[in-house]
Amino acid sequence: MTADSYVAPRRWSEFMLGARRSLPVVVAAAPFGLLFGTLALENGFSTFEAIFMSATIYAGASQMVGLDLFGAKVAPWLVVLSIFAVNFRHVLYSATIGRQLSHWTPLQRAVGFFFLVDPQFAEAEQRVESGRRIGFAWYMGIALPIYTLWVVEAWVGALFGRLIPDPHALGIDFLLPIYFLGLVMGFRKRAMWLPVVGVSAVASVIAYKTVGSPWHVSIGALAGVFLGALLPPGKSVREEAQ
Repeated sequence: MTADSYVAPRRWSEFMLGARRSLPVVVAAAPFGLLFGTLALENGFSTFEAIFMSATIYAGASQMVGLDLFGAKVAPWLVVLSIFAVNFRHVLYSATIGRQLSHWTPLQRAVGFFFLVDPQFAEAEQRVESGRRIGFAWYMGIALPIYTLWVVEAWVGALFGRLIPDPHALGIDFLLPIYFLGLVMGFRKRAMWLPVVGVSAVASVIAYKTVGSPWHVSIGALAGVFLGALLPPGKSVREEAQ
C-alpha cells in the first residue's frame, strides 16, 4: 500500500474527532442562531438577508449589534466601527494561534482564520496545550458543523422563529454563557490565569456601566492582554506539579 492510502483515512479520522468536539457548541449556540433569524425579520431583513449575514459575518454578538444599529438607522461607518469593536478579540485570537498554523498552506490559513470564532480558538489552544499539532482536517471538523448549523439556524429562525417560545422564559438563552464559562475554566491551569481573568472581568463590567455596549467586550479583552504583558511569566499549575 502507498503512503497516500494511509493519509486519507487518517485525515478522515481527525476530521471526525474534531466534529465530535463541535457538538457541545452546536447545542449551546442553537437558541441564539434561531433568535437571530427571528430578530432579523422583525428588523426588516428578508430571509435571504438574514442567512447572508450569518454566512458572511459569522459572529453572533456582532450580528446582534448590527441588527440593533440597522434598526436605529445610524451612519454606516458607526455600524462598521461597532462591529469591529465587538470582533476585535478575533485579531488577538489570530495573533495567538497563527504561529501554530505555519505548516498550513496560505489558502488553508485564510480559510481557517474565517472560521476562527470563540470556541474554535479555545479548542485549538487546548489542543496545543496538550502537545498536539493543529491539523487542518481536525480544525475543519470542528468548524464546518458549527458554521453550517449556524447558517441553518438563522434560516429556520427566519421562517419559524415567531412560533418559538420566549428563550428568556425557558432559560435556554443561558446555555451559551455557561458554555463560554466552561471554556474559560479550561485554561485555569495556565500561569497568571486568575489575575488576568479577574482584571478582564472587572474592566469589562466598568466599561459596560460607563462606555456601554459593545465596547465593553474589547475593553475587557485589552485589559487582560495588557496585564498579561506586564506580569512576569510564571509556571502553570501543570508545570509546578512536575
